[in-house]
Amino acid sequence: MKHGNIFTVPFRRKRQGRTYYRKRLKILMSNKFRFVVRMALKNFQASIIEYSAKGDKVLFTIDSKALIKLGWKGDNGNIPSAYLIGALAGKKALERGVKDAVLDLGFNNSTKGSRLYAALAGAVDAGLNIPFNPEVLPSKDRISGEHIAKYAQQLESNESMYKRQFSNYIKKGLNPVDIVKHFNEIKVKIHG
Repeated sequence: MKHGNIFTVPFRRKRQGRTYYRKRLKILMSNKFRFVVRMALKNFQASIIEYSAKGDKVLFTIDSKALIKLGWKGDNGNIPSAYLIGALAGKKALERGVKDAVLDLGFNNSTKGSRLYAALAGAVDAGLNIPFNPEVLPSKDRISGEHIAKYAQQLESNESMYKRQFSNYIKKGLNPVDIVKHFNEIKVKIHG
């Protein structure tokens, strides 16, 4: 920013594109824990973070590896796995005495029905109180993976496409048509 002959250098994290300070300030003004959701193509993370003047305190982080330990054979970056990560994080938050939180998506785009909101749905279903608009959540059939099962059924007639599209599921021993059943089994393990 230039003011006459004086040039002000923005904060380092802003220059690097790592922190959006206006959004962060709004979230911190709530004086609540932050339910932080971050995603990559094949990994998902959900954390509960508490603000501290000396630096944020991460209470815990749950990622896709926790699902594998529970026996999850599906993809680690899709909507059903995002929901399950959110449910795990919500359950762990309640165990640690965190009942209320605010959603923090960071620099991720807020897209209705996205994986980010599937994680939010999981945390809310686990009992964590997070304010949100119900219209942004993905539908229950997408959360359970019904759309994946339907697509797998359509591709079954074309064996080469089917094997290419669902090779990871097949390697892990999961028939993609049965993903809804598998999702419900893991969900029961989490809430059980």
